[in-house]
Amino acid sequence: MYQEERLLSIMEFLKKHNRISVDQICSLFDVSRDTARRDLVRLEEENSIVRTRGGAILPTIHDEIKNYTNRLKTVSEEKNRIGKMAASLIYPGDRVILDASTTVQSCAEQIRSVDCTIITNSINQAEVLSDKPEINIQLLGGTLQKEHRFLYGSSVVEKLSDYHVDKAFIGVVGISEKGLTIAHEEDGVVKSKMIQQAKQVIVLADHTKLGITDFFRFADLQDIDLLITDKTPPKAFRELLAKNNVELLTVDQEDEGDE
Repeated sequence: MYQEERLLSIMEFLKKHNRISVDQICSLFDVSRDTARRDLVRLEEENSIVRTRGGAILPTIHDEIKNYTNRLKTVSEEKNRIGKMAASLIYPGDRVILDASTTVQSCAEQIRSVDCTIITNSINQAEVLSDKPEINIQLLGGTLQKEHRFLYGSSVVEKLSDYHVDKAFIGVVGISEKGLTIAHEEDGVVKSKMIQQAKQVIVLADHTKLGITDFFRFADLQDIDLLITDKTPPKAFRELLAKNNVELLTVDQEDEGDE
């Protein structure tokens, strides 16, 4: 087997098993330890692996978090359906917190103009809701994060302490056994306080966020009451939700069963 073929096979093994040892390379491809090491050196030079003592692992790849405007351009039909279901849970007289995520904005866009109060740290959410005459809007003041268009800081957190609401609608970058995670700590601190001030915490997350863990954990699974997503999650994830007393609502048109 030529080296190029062997390198491809090593990468396939890594994609399945996440790590490989020099001994495994020797056994799988019937080559010497020196040859195995040269293969790893070559893959490291190509930035395909991270060498470890006695072997290699795949590098960690983080998806770039696009700015808010670009994320709005790619709001999917799935997010719109999640937002529609979320909006249907807001009733006259409700006091509600909306965070600054694009999925929650999809909810804001589809809320009926009913007599309710909405508190948000999102300038986009406030603008969307301003066209709905019966809704009372409380925009939390603080430092503006220009790229992602949310207000944050001690003044936002302190003001949130004054409010006690019926529901908080929260978006995430990831939701997994490690909890609810987000890319930016300052956003996560505000979300955490929002959760504390609500009787019912509702997380909006499409299926690509399930099982994902991002940079900053702002809440545990046991802190939320309801997850709205677009597809029925795998059995193991449903069991994780049940273990933490999280109710599940899906907007898929048919049950896709276990994955």
